[in-house]
Amino acid sequence: MIAIFAAMDRRDLLRAAVAAPAAGLAVPLTAATGAEAATTAGSRDIDAESPRFAIAVLPDTQYLFDADSADPAPLRETFRYLLQQRSDTNIVFMTHLGDVTEHGTAQELSLAGRTFRDIDGRVPYSVLAGNHDIPGGTDQRGRTPYLDVFGPDRFSRTPTFLEATADGYNSAHLVRAGGRQWLILALDWRISDSGLAWAQGVIDRHARIPVIVTTHDLAYADDAGRAYLSGHGTRLWDRLINRNDQIFLTLNGHYWPPGRATMRNAAGHDVHVHIANYQDRYYGGAGMIRLYHFDLARNVIDVETFAPWFLARDPRRRTPLEAETIELTGDVDRFSVDIDFDARFAGFAPPVLPAPRPAAQVVDRHTTAYWRFDSAGQAVTDGATVRDLTGHGNDLVVRRLANSNADTLRLSPEHHAGAPAHASLYFDGGKSPDRGAILQTGPDAAINSEKFLNGYTIETFVKLPEPFTGDHAWMGILSWEGRSGDAGKKSGYSPLEPTCSLNLSPERFLQYVVYSEIGDVNPTSWSHALPIGRWMHVAIVNDGRHTAVWVDGSRIARNPAREARGIATLGRPFTIGATSWDLAYGQGFYGWIGDTRITGRPLDPARFLPAGHF
Repeated sequence: MIAIFAAMDRRDLLRAAVAAPAAGLAVPLTAATGAEAATTAGSRDIDAESPRFAIAVLPDTQYLFDADSADPAPLRETFRYLLQQRSDTNIVFMTHLGDVTEHGTAQELSLAGRTFRDIDGRVPYSVLAGNHDIPGGTDQRGRTPYLDVFGPDRFSRTPTFLEATADGYNSAHLVRAGGRQWLILALDWRISDSGLAWAQGVIDRHARIPVIVTTHDLAYADDAGRAYLSGHGTRLWDRLINRNDQIFLTLNGHYWPPGRATMRNAAGHDVHVHIANYQDRYYGGAGMIRLYHFDLARNVIDVETFAPWFLARDPRRRTPLEAETIELTGDVDRFSVDIDFDARFAGFAPPVLPAPRPAAQVVDRHTTAYWRFDSAGQAVTDGATVRDLTGHGNDLVVRRLANSNADTLRLSPEHHAGAPAHASLYFDGGKSPDRGAILQTGPDAAINSEKFLNGYTIETFVKLPEPFTGDHAWMGILSWEGRSGDAGKKSGYSPLEPTCSLNLSPERFLQYVVYSEIGDVNPTSWSHALPIGRWMHVAIVNDGRHTAVWVDGSRIARNPAREARGIATLGRPFTIGATSWDLAYGQGFYGWIGDTRITGRPLDPARFLPAGHF
C-alpha cells in the first residue's frame, strides 16, 4: 500500500482517449495443452455448465507474510473454506490481486508459496506481482524471488493456464463456467509496453471471449467508495481496457478503502471497476475473501466479502474485533451488479440461437393443434388464415375488434429463444377504446368440441411490453368461447364467462379458469406477477384429474387440488388474443404471442416446446 493520490479532476481520471497500439509482442512462455477445451482443475467438483458459479478474489495478504511477524493461519483457513465450499458454491477460479508479501524476500515468498500449496491442483488460481512483492521497474525487471515462487512454472500444469509473457510476470487463464469460456488476465503492477502488446494479442486470439482484468494498481476510492483511475490505471484504461469491448470487469487491490465505479468504454458499454483491499482491517484483513457470484439466469453478479478465519471460530469465543470483521456489508463490500450478459457480450459474442425447428419436429399423433407465424407469405389482415400445422383442420382466421386498425395486429420477428418458430404476433389491444384482434377457429373445427377427458397440455409463448402502459386488467391470452351457464355450470363467477380461459390480472398474475366437463367445478390457477420485457413459456397441464400451470419450466404454487376432468367445450371457437364475455369481445391482448400448441395428453417439462432452453 502507498499513499492515496491527491484528488484529481474526475474527467481527467476517467478520460477515454485512444492511444496507439503497443508494439513488441512477447513470445508466450508456455501454453497449457487443450486449455481452451478444459474446464478447471478438479472439474469433478464444479458444474461448468451451470448458469451459476463463483470467482473468488483474494486481495493484499502482505501483512500475513511480513518477516518474523508472519502468520499464514488466516490464509490457510481461507483456502480450507474454498476447498470445502467449492462444489456447493461452484467456485471455478480464484485470483490474487498482488502484494502477496510485505517485503518480497525469499523467506516471505517461500512461506507464501508453501501456504498456496493447500490449493495447488485443487482450486485453479492466478497470482500477480504487487509493488511489495518485487523491486521497482516494469515487468522487464528480470528474475526475482517472486518469480521463483509464483512464476509460470507454478501454473503450467493447471488446465486453466493459457500462457504468460516471456518475462513471466503476466499470465492469462481460460476458465469454463456458465456454459462458456472466460479469459482472466493477471497483469503485473507496472506492465510494460511489450506486456500490453502481449495482453492485446491474447485478447485478439480469443476475440469472442469476455475478459476480466486483474492487476494491483488501477483505481483508488474516496471515503464514499467512489472509484477513480490512478495514474497507472489511466494508462491501462487508455491502452487496453477502453479499446477492448471484451473487458467488462476489472479488479485491483493496493489502495484502501475499497470502492467501485462503472465506466463507459469506447464501444459505449459499461466496464465495472472494483477495488478490493482489506489490509487496513483487523489482523491485516485476516485473509478476507471476496466472492463474485455470477448468475447468468438472473443477469446479475452478487458480491460478498468475509473472513473465513473468523467465520470458523466458535461464536461464543469470538472477540469483538473478530465479530465485527467476519463479514463486511457496506455498499462497496456487499452489492450486486446487474448485467444483461447476452446484450453486453453481443458485440463480440452474439448469442447463438437455435435454428427454427420444422413443425414435424414438434407435432406427433397426440398433437391436437399447432399454430406458428413464420409461414412464407403469412398475412394478418382481416380474414387471413393461420394454418393448423397438424393437418387436423383447426385453422385460425384473423379478425380485428371494433375501434381497431391495421396496427392492432402485426407479424413480428421477436421470439422466445426456445421457440420452434422465429416469429410471433404483436397485439396492441386495450380497454379504452375497446380494441384488439383475435384469431379464431372456424365453426366446424374439431377442437371446438374436443373434451380432453384423458388430459391435455396447452402451451404458448408470451411477452409483455416494457413499459407496460395502459389499463389491461383481465386481458385474455387464449380461450374457448361459450358461456358456462350454457354448459349447465352454476359454480363459477358468472354464467356469462367462457368455459376455459387464460387471462392476466391487474397485478399481471396469470389466471387459468376451466369448467370441467365432468361435474360442476371450475378450479382456478394463479401465477406470480409476470415480468415485463422478456419472453416466457406458459404451459397448462391436466393429467385427467388435476390441472397445473407452469411458467418457464417451473410449476407455479397456486394450482388447486380440486379435480378437473376435461374441458366443457360447447362447439364454439377456440380463440387466441382475447377472452369473451357473453360471447362478445371488447378487449384484446397487449403484447406478443408466439407458437401455440395443444396436445391431447399431459406432457412433462422435458417435452415442452422449449425443452432445454429454460
